[in-house]
Amino acid sequence: MLGFTPFKRHANKFNYIPRYYDPAKEAREQRRAELRGERTEDGAREYRPGQYIRTQREARNARRESEQDRGRMRIWKMAAAAVLVLLFVYLLYPRLAAFFLRPRTAPAQIEQTVEFDPSAPITVVPNDYEE
Repeated sequence: MLGFTPFKRHANKFNYIPRYYDPAKEAREQRRAELRGERTEDGAREYRPGQYIRTQREARNARRESEQDRGRMRIWKMAAAAVLVLLFVYLLYPRLAAFFLRPRTAPAQIEQTVEFDPSAPITVVPNDYEE
């Protein structure tokens, strides 16, 4: 009776760690349950055949619909950009091209050949400069 006494201050404590307990696995399972659409209070409920399949199908359909919406918006944006480019080409490009090509063609139009006519009257221009 060496270690036994009826007047203990606290009960015997054990440092018991379950052999197959994995907190990471438990967290994964809870996360998967949340992704499947289950709630923590659903654990006590009875399993309804096909309930996981339905929630997965609904989630998959919602995801596909959102992807299709994004695809439609992308197509609309590309169409709007194409319309803007075509408007630019149709309305502004000819004017810009004429503006930049005009200086190159203008000196060629001004150039004229003047022939000397000895019988033409001479015009005398007075000198207005005073020294």
